Amino acid sequence: MKEAMRNQDKFRLSVIRMLRAAVKNAEIEMKRQLDDRQIEDIIGRELKQRKDALPEFEKAGRQDLVDQTKAEIEIIAGYLPEPLTEEEIAALVEQAIRETGASGKADMGKVMAVLMPKVKGRADGKVVNRIVQQRLQS
Repeated sequence: MKEAMRNQDKFRLSVIRMLRAAVKNAEIEMKRQLDDRQIEDIIGRELKQRKDALPEFEKAGRQDLVDQTKAEIEIIAGYLPEPLTEEEIAALVEQAIRETGASGKADMGKVMAVLMPKVKGRADGKVVNRIVQQRLQS
């Protein structure tokens, strides 16, 4: 935040302030300090909101909002851990399938229950779900 102030980067500063406000609001709501994991969850939620809004702005033909949202996504993503690649997710899926002894689609819930805590904040749930389904079909 201080760096954005020094560089007079008003856009970056406003995004950082928005993130800090979201964290502060969550702290007020929970009536306690948040740990790093909870803060990552909030930042991830803010990122997801923007990613979800992007197609709507594109459909509406609002290029100004598309550009602004893409810039916000880029800044917010810098405050999250590096996302997992599909290969890394696939390796974790294989490990979770071995741990649970899953053999078919009926065991998908077991696999997801083991897998999601490991990938939380580092992978999109839709991607994880798709890879698990592919692995359990074969």
